[in-house]
Amino acid sequence: MDKKKSFLNVGVSLIFKVLTLIGGIVIRRFLIEFAGDEINGLNSLYVSIVGFLSIAELGVGSAIVYCMYKPIVDGDENKVSALYGLFSKLYFIIGIIVFVIGCCVVPILPYIATGYSGDLLKLYLTFILFLISVVLTYFYSAKISLINAYKNNFVTTIILSSGLLLQYVLQIVALYVTQSFILYLICAIVAASVQWVITEVVTRKMYRTIIKNKQSIDVETKKDVVKNAKAVFMHKIGNILVNSADSIIISMFIGVVLLGKYNNYTIIVSSMVGVITLFFSPLTSIIGHTFLMEDKNAIKKYFNFFHTFNFIVGVIFFLGYYATIDNLVTLCFGSNLELDKNISFIITLNYFIQYMRQATLLFRDATGTFYNDRWKPLIEGVLNIALSIGLVFLFGYLFGEDFAVVGVIVATIITNLAISHIVEPYVFYRYALKDKVAKYYFRNYIYIFVFSLALVVLHFCLQSYSNQWKELFLNGLISLAISFVICIIVAFMDKDFRHYFKNFLTKIGAKLKAKSKDDHT
Repeated sequence: MDKKKSFLNVGVSLIFKVLTLIGGIVIRRFLIEFAGDEINGLNSLYVSIVGFLSIAELGVGSAIVYCMYKPIVDGDENKVSALYGLFSKLYFIIGIIVFVIGCCVVPILPYIATGYSGDLLKLYLTFILFLISVVLTYFYSAKISLINAYKNNFVTTIILSSGLLLQYVLQIVALYVTQSFILYLICAIVAASVQWVITEVVTRKMYRTIIKNKQSIDVETKKDVVKNAKAVFMHKIGNILVNSADSIIISMFIGVVLLGKYNNYTIIVSSMVGVITLFFSPLTSIIGHTFLMEDKNAIKKYFNFFHTFNFIVGVIFFLGYYATIDNLVTLCFGSNLELDKNISFIITLNYFIQYMRQATLLFRDATGTFYNDRWKPLIEGVLNIALSIGLVFLFGYLFGEDFAVVGVIVATIITNLAISHIVEPYVFYRYALKDKVAKYYFRNYIYIFVFSLALVVLHFCLQSYSNQWKELFLNGLISLAISFVICIIVAFMDKDFRHYFKNFLTKIGAKLKAKSKDDHT
């Protein structure tokens, strides 16, 4: 594997992810303080609706980037150019489709945004502005994916993250000076336009010959792209039906204000997951290239290492999240925004269970086996919506309106455990590794059980203090102590993890020894 490129991609991504994470929290605090809880919930609803509309992408992005790996390895620039040309045309069409469908959603917005008490004209206008800011990104997505296909994820990270930081600065100024949600959304349009211009300049400099070399796609490659695009399309439907639909259901059946409070919790955990996945997602293209050159046993060892590493990092982050989330919400967004501790318990468990799919999804996408489980996400998504609606009413009736949101989360947990955690690894092992999946199932569900048990133990160990900072710090230490014990045991029990970790320490030691000799000479 191209380790230098991997470390560069991960390192740059980590730095900018931390910066954008901080920026995202600050801008949300300003939005709540200067625009109110209702607008905060409305903004969260817009994110979910437009995420739902992104189904129009049809999965062509992942499919074409995957198809680029082999011609890049083979040095076939003509084929890469042809794929890029196809990608550019498709994404332009997709952007137009998303905008048109978004405009069709406008008339039903009042029925989705339950509890919204503002002017309807403002509701329509703000959604259109939000829609434009997202649609603009489709017009330079082809160039972003071209850069990533060449394993230069760090370049796109710098461009996109810098644009996002610019957006946050502009929005903070707009909210502080005018308290205008409309101007807030116009700032997002400005930032997206800046990203577009920079992306055009960078790609034309780095890949001028590929962009200018107009090539037609051959029939066989087009069939391959269409086949993979259909598969990724099904996965995208499932992902949207599970994630975006949850927020829309909460907004419709409970209200935008509670959706805003719920999203205060999920934005923190989503940002944390984003930081964690930085250790994985930039490696997709690296693994894709490696899969073409190395044998199945090597890939299996990489996968086992990543799965255990995934669990270890997840235990540390998610136990820490549960221990400190209430304090973080208060310190980041303001007081009186906390949810019941039992709700945050279910949120933590849900996100950890989803997160434990990360290694499988990474290797599945990199090896192109997403075609073989194309029907899984559709079944999962439909089941999730049906369960979510049913459990919203059940939990709301049994425990009150605030606990109705638990029904949506429990529905997601059920579909993940019963479908995703079974089908996805089975497909990867059968079609990519050509191996049996039983051992993975055992290890994976043991990991989930161990985390669940640790979460219960942590729940009873947490302490309450009048000082928010003291409570955050001490409960954080408790979560770290529990995490440390679990991680040490798991690391020593996994031979693939020990092998790669030992190699890493050996190389670090050799470099330090060599540097020490150089200093003495």
